[in-house]
Amino acid sequence: MEKVNLAEKLAQITKTWSPTVVGELNSQYVKLVKFEGEYVWHKHDVEDELFFLVDGRLNIELRDRVIELHPGEFLVVPHGIEHRSVALPTASVLLFEAATTINTGDAEANQWTRKPEELDRL
Repeated sequence: MEKVNLAEKLAQITKTWSPTVVGELNSQYVKLVKFEGEYVWHKHDVEDELFFLVDGRLNIELRDRVIELHPGEFLVVPHGIEHRSVALPTASVLLFEAATTINTGDAEANQWTRKPEELDRL
């Protein structure tokens, strides 16, 4: 059991849109990720997703509205809700997701798709 310093862990992450596992609890991963620009539209059929904005500016776009997050705020996107993240222009985000979550959900596999076994770990 060790504490985690978010700034130190974020400094080690060099790739955008590449979730990195920094902790585990109750069959969930705690991930850090750097966002830049727009992500792909997707949804998760089974898993809810928590976005906690550490730094930067982030919009979570839904089909009917946009939710703007400021540092220190979080949003839970329930399963089944189509969404995409848009960093303005960049954002550092902590995610809580089930360990089985594929980050691009139901979207066709693309350059951002990371299966749980493919995730980087710090």
